[in-house]
Amino acid sequence: MLTPFDDSYFMKKAYEEAEIAFDKGEIPVGVVVVIKNRIIARGHNLTETLNDVTAHAEMQAITSAAGFLGGKYLKGCTMYVTLEPCQMCAGALYWSQLSRLVFAAKDEHRGYQKFGVQLHPKTEVSQGIMEYECGQLLKRFFIEKRNLN
Repeated sequence: MLTPFDDSYFMKKAYEEAEIAFDKGEIPVGVVVVIKNRIIARGHNLTETLNDVTAHAEMQAITSAAGFLGGKYLKGCTMYVTLEPCQMCAGALYWSQLSRLVFAAKDEHRGYQKFGVQLHPKTEVSQGIMEYECGQLLKRFFIEKRNLN
């Protein structure tokens, strides 16, 4: 049976959140959290808007998803995020016991893998879905940022 609700579908929804961040002048990272093919949380970077270094897209989505579920654990949930999480967000994902993480673009400079941060042992990780598109949005953001300064 074919289903439109695959990794590409949900990563496109995360990409839409990244575009919202881009339009706000935030680093364009977007995320959705899914359980049983239903989006239960959305988020995008809000560090500039909230003047808060912890207001990453993933942190926004973890809080929202936990509120929706009525508990702190994200067991059975998949997070789709347009950029590899940083070590702070990976730590929060570890404690949330997220079942699955899917990210698009690898973050060679600040990604959790570079620092050897571990996710929960039961968290399954997939990467590369829409890597090019998400990477291009990030590149465009930083090129435009440099040209404004």
